[in-house]
Amino acid sequence: MQPLAGLLVVDLTRHLPGPFASRELLRLGARVVRLESPEGDPLRAIAPQWDAALNAGKESVVCDLKAEPELGRALCSRADIVVEGFRPGVAARLGVGPDDVPERVVYCSLTGFGLEGRHALRAGHDLNYLGWSGALADTAPALPPVQVADLGAGALAAVAEILAALLERERTGRGARLVVSMTHGSHRFVSHRVAGDPRSHLLTGGLACYRIYATADGRWLTVGALEVHFFERLCALLDRSDLAPLQFAKDQQALADTLAASFATRTLAEWLEHFDGEDVAVGPVATLAEAAAEFGSTSAHVESAPLGTHTEAWRNLLGFCKEA
Repeated sequence: MQPLAGLLVVDLTRHLPGPFASRELLRLGARVVRLESPEGDPLRAIAPQWDAALNAGKESVVCDLKAEPELGRALCSRADIVVEGFRPGVAARLGVGPDDVPERVVYCSLTGFGLEGRHALRAGHDLNYLGWSGALADTAPALPPVQVADLGAGALAAVAEILAALLERERTGRGARLVVSMTHGSHRFVSHRVAGDPRSHLLTGGLACYRIYATADGRWLTVGALEVHFFERLCALLDRSDLAPLQFAKDQQALADTLAASFATRTLAEWLEHFDGEDVAVGPVATLAEAAAEFGSTSAHVESAPLGTHTEAWRNLLGFCKEA
């Protein structure tokens, strides 16, 4: 499905959240042009594999916005969607702010803390946003293994807002000026818990039926048997039906220790075979390679376009031809 076919996205962002968002728009059929500084997105140098994964299929136009804001503004004015990730006020100073493009453009600012308030200009990365939002309260000092604020509260939230704005544009002909805050978005992920949880650390080790257990070969098994019928079946398959009534017992550590001893008797592969086809909510902690083989894209890997590959073509199209 290519619902965004024929739409142009100009991506002014760098690093992770913005490129992830524009990659999703590309996947949905949009044409994406990266507007890069002469030095290029820093990700090209510090994590070229990430750059290739995030930006394959996009065009690259080099523009020094401080020296030639007119080129950047002309490209953004051609766009249906503009995504930027500068600190508040920077895009406007560079001549590519929300007031510098036609009203029909859907203009999305990806920010750490929004455009207003005491945190608006604060520096931050994913870990900071998650910390401010309350999302790490149950697990600190452990570090999150995936950039939830960048990718979920930032990139995917931006895509959702952009798609909604495009629907509205179909009705009104007007674009939108969107602001996505990765901290505010991260807090929305946990805001349903503010009034209290059914049980302390419900999903972060507070229940033995919702934990990760070691197997005999040093691998890990995920157990998410929250529902009673899942846990009863799990206990039956472990030949420990006596444990089923203890699912929500006060002493969860004792139950977890007993389960851990059982899971330590077989390898991960043996447990997966044992539980295959059973309603037990059990699975592996797969490696990235294993997960990619089963759930990843089957398309051939494509490198991102070299820095500035499409600059001259776009300069010509926009009437910024260099004089001979």
